[in-house]
Amino acid sequence: MNSVWQQLTLVNLPLLQWQNGSYLLNWAIGPLRSWRQSSWLMQWAEPLGFVLLALTFGMGPFVNNALVGVLMAAGAAFWLLLTVSDDRAIALTPIHLLVFLYWGISTVAAAMSPVKAAAFTGWTKLTLYLLFFALMARILRDSRWRSYLIAVYLNVSLIVSFYGVRQWIDKVPPLATWNDPTSTQANLTRAYSFLGNPNLLGSYLLPAIALSAAALFVWKGWGTKLLALTMLLVNCACLRFTDSRGAWIGFVALLVVFLVLLWYWYSPLMPRFWRTWALPLGLGSLAGMLILGIVLVEPLRDRVASMFIGRGDSSNNFRINVWTAVIDMIRDRPILGIGPGNNAFNKVYPLYMKPRFTALSAYSVLLEIAVETGIIGLSCFIWLLATTVNQGVLQIKKLRDAQFNSSNLAGESSNLQSKIPNLKSDGGFWLIAAIATLAGMMAHGFVDTVWYRPEVNMLWWLMVAIIASFYRNSPQETAGTISGE
Repeated sequence: MNSVWQQLTLVNLPLLQWQNGSYLLNWAIGPLRSWRQSSWLMQWAEPLGFVLLALTFGMGPFVNNALVGVLMAAGAAFWLLLTVSDDRAIALTPIHLLVFLYWGISTVAAAMSPVKAAAFTGWTKLTLYLLFFALMARILRDSRWRSYLIAVYLNVSLIVSFYGVRQWIDKVPPLATWNDPTSTQANLTRAYSFLGNPNLLGSYLLPAIALSAAALFVWKGWGTKLLALTMLLVNCACLRFTDSRGAWIGFVALLVVFLVLLWYWYSPLMPRFWRTWALPLGLGSLAGMLILGIVLVEPLRDRVASMFIGRGDSSNNFRINVWTAVIDMIRDRPILGIGPGNNAFNKVYPLYMKPRFTALSAYSVLLEIAVETGIIGLSCFIWLLATTVNQGVLQIKKLRDAQFNSSNLAGESSNLQSKIPNLKSDGGFWLIAAIATLAGMMAHGFVDTVWYRPEVNMLWWLMVAIIASFYRNSPQETAGTISGE
């Protein structure tokens, strides 16, 4: 069974040998390498790539989508320039191959779409995101740039969160009818910060919560740890004030996965009792605190209760009607869907929608993928997700085993702190945060599609890129990663 799973997730794929023997890759990579060697500017290629990434993530929440698109296009063009002028083989991973396969399926879906012009627009946006992912996966292979980019995002998210908390304190009026006007929550203030929508803000904050929690373990010195703790608390408070039920579901999923992986990381150091009981006790305590909070805080209790009343809540009723129409759309074009992008969706959805239930998306990531690229595209996406998470867990295991070697495991001591060695690599915590974020964003994505907006979509691909950046084809590269973190 384990062998089947390894084959399915491409664990033993001989990428390096295949890449060396590929005529197409050898032709595409490096035809301009002589120009690059003589170019003064391209000597700073990786710092320039980092600047493009930092600008995109730094400006994302504060500027319009058109400018974000320009920055992403610049990043995509820069990746192409790096690739054709590279003096070494491109760093391919199983994740890259499945991303390319998903892009290929989307390309065919766009070509077969009943609304080809609209689907081409969506295909262009998807291509931009995937090229941006390729640039991130390349630049973030250097642990310095990885840490710097995470720091940029965390500091920007702190500003976004502070503003959101301030909105809640000032009881700002909503920009739209976000609450059921017939419920007790009709006049509830929901923070939306610079992003203009509380659900979008909630999804934007999920990676910030996971990464700020990881920063508590990674960043050295009391000053930076205090900053990480401040980020974590402010991000969590702002998430609470969004009153985004989908984001709350994502937060719970994120927290569970983060705690499970944290236990996995430290389990070699634990005495036998804690190795057995730490996880159930921790998850049980978490469940108890969540239940206590729901019981004692009335607005929180009302908001959570609204998830379970079905069509009795207007937001639930709206989503159910949209999902019903989307399932009809999938039933009519089950193989390759209607083509990628919200423009294609907006052209076809009116033919299926129920009166008065207009929608810009399917309000579910999995349904959105299925309606855009059919069952083939959905299967590929699930394959990509499983492979990405599996690669992340494998890299966590490698880093953990390198850190906690046999000399650290001699005997079992009740004093856990005395057994923690000086870290050879803190990268494992970024991996834990990335995997937990994927779980949280997918849980939110079951009931919403806000992560198709650039501010959130970039973060999804950032998490995938962080995991891909740890992949190494050779033992020498692996050793370099462990010592270089």
